[in-house]
Amino acid sequence: MREFPSCFGENGVQIVGSSSSSTTRAAQNVVTCVYQCKLGDSSSLITISWTKTLMGQGFSVGINDLGKVDIKPWLFSKRKGSKNLEVQSSKVDIFWNLSCAKFGSGPEPLEGFYLAVLFNQEMVLLLGDLKREACKKIDCDTATYAHSGGTFIAKREHIFGKKFYGAKAQFCDKGQVHDVTLECDTVGLIDPCLVIRIDSKTVMKVKRLKWKFRGNHTILVDGVPVEVFWDVHNWLFGNAMGNAVFMFQTCISTQKLWPGQSVSDPSELTWAYSQQFRDSQLQGLGFSLILYAWKNE
Repeated sequence: MREFPSCFGENGVQIVGSSSSSTTRAAQNVVTCVYQCKLGDSSSLITISWTKTLMGQGFSVGINDLGKVDIKPWLFSKRKGSKNLEVQSSKVDIFWNLSCAKFGSGPEPLEGFYLAVLFNQEMVLLLGDLKREACKKIDCDTATYAHSGGTFIAKREHIFGKKFYGAKAQFCDKGQVHDVTLECDTVGLIDPCLVIRIDSKTVMKVKRLKWKFRGNHTILVDGVPVEVFWDVHNWLFGNAMGNAVFMFQTCISTQKLWPGQSVSDPSELTWAYSQQFRDSQLQGLGFSLILYAWKNE
């Protein structure tokens, strides 16, 4: 499978190789989120990448590949502040406060923070649970912002395990948060099996995985069709430290749902098919979650 449809670049998801342990470790500590926002009269994509290194936490904010601000990892500084950049002759201001932020095992803050993006002094994106504090700091009306916030459309992250791999997922903006579990034991088994569960309920099972190491199938979550793409080639035939890639993409049409149908034989995704999903995301019609699943030693 050459690529998955995504908002993370025209070439789709690139499967990370395992030849360099330092590169692998660096990639494992990044979570990237994409939001569709109204910047002036046009719809634009704002990309937030959260990072974690030995030096601490950090993040970057990108606007449509036209401008980017990097807040490097900190230990005792840069936990709050502001920066600005110019995008197409317009001013973009970024305000953040992570001095009381709480983190889990990953680089993305869970609570106790805010991150705000302003375009020509108008708030276009506000993240975190300290929205009131953010609006007070920036002198912005919370009621006014509530009608102009960005839409969460894509996320990419790295997860780890030996047999079980877990992640949290919202399959629509401001929707219910679900537990996503991937189960696959490839050690010493002649015929491995892949099982995917949503909130502990089995929604998909792929048998004869050595023959179906790449493929796609549609499941139903919250009444919404979600197409699942998988590529576990590295788990089965690659280096022991290789990663598998999974993508959960909300479907645009319910015609793509095949009730009761078993998983079909895997086939390569064509560029035209990938572009169809990417275009739908740019129009705010779909959400994608991309998971890199790494096997622990």
